[in-house]
Amino acid sequence: MKPFLADLHVHTVLSPCAEVEMIPPLIVERAEHLALGIIGITDHNSAENVAAVIEAARGHELRVLPGMEVQTREEVHLLCLFETVEQALSWQEEVYAHLPPLKNSDEVFGPQFVVDADGEFVRYNERLLLTSVSLSVEEVAAAVRARDGLCVASHIDRPAFSLLANLGFVPPGANLAALELSRQANLAQLRAMNPSLEGYAFIASGDAHRLDEMADQTVITVEAPTVAELGMAFRGENGRRVKALRG
Repeated sequence: MKPFLADLHVHTVLSPCAEVEMIPPLIVERAEHLALGIIGITDHNSAENVAAVIEAARGHELRVLPGMEVQTREEVHLLCLFETVEQALSWQEEVYAHLPPLKNSDEVFGPQFVVDADGEFVRYNERLLLTSVSLSVEEVAAAVRARDGLCVASHIDRPAFSLLANLGFVPPGANLAALELSRQANLAQLRAMNPSLEGYAFIASGDAHRLDEMADQTVITVEAPTVAELGMAFRGENGRRVKALRG
């Protein structure tokens, strides 16, 4: 077993709310500065920059998990993590099919840049990404599991775009893999107020839209930095474990 510092919630310049510094080589450089062994690339409703970050990390001791942050029809944010780019892009096709057919407004939300491994501009993603899909929390989690992925509820303690704020509890039928804490989380208080959190593993991520927001607050102890091993750590199986160093 080996412990890995992880930040499973990192945005790139594809997310219109992210700063222009969130390009693949700088993300990898910042991850190395923090001694991170695993990061998840989780842009809003899209995975189009995942391959570029993976390419930028080649030759570095950093595992980049392909992912996405989906906004469900209840306006709940969920992290979707996969083993391969192909799985993430398959999921992206379904997400795109359930987004409204609207164009992004750069003036309102910010531009959505698709870039290469060096951070060079490739094209704009003109699809409106900062909106909800027509899928529920349970439907998103089930579709991610069907692709052998993991679904984690984002920043559950936040007053917006979270399970607790929008639904008031963790749906028992969602079968989420884990729950994420924000920087302001008080886990003891959350547990006291929300019995539905019982039995879940917790991670503490950066939800990074700027380089200085990337976090080294989750330790994942596994044999290898894979999604299958991560799922075992969330379930506490065979010596695998996860520990949030925040909350």
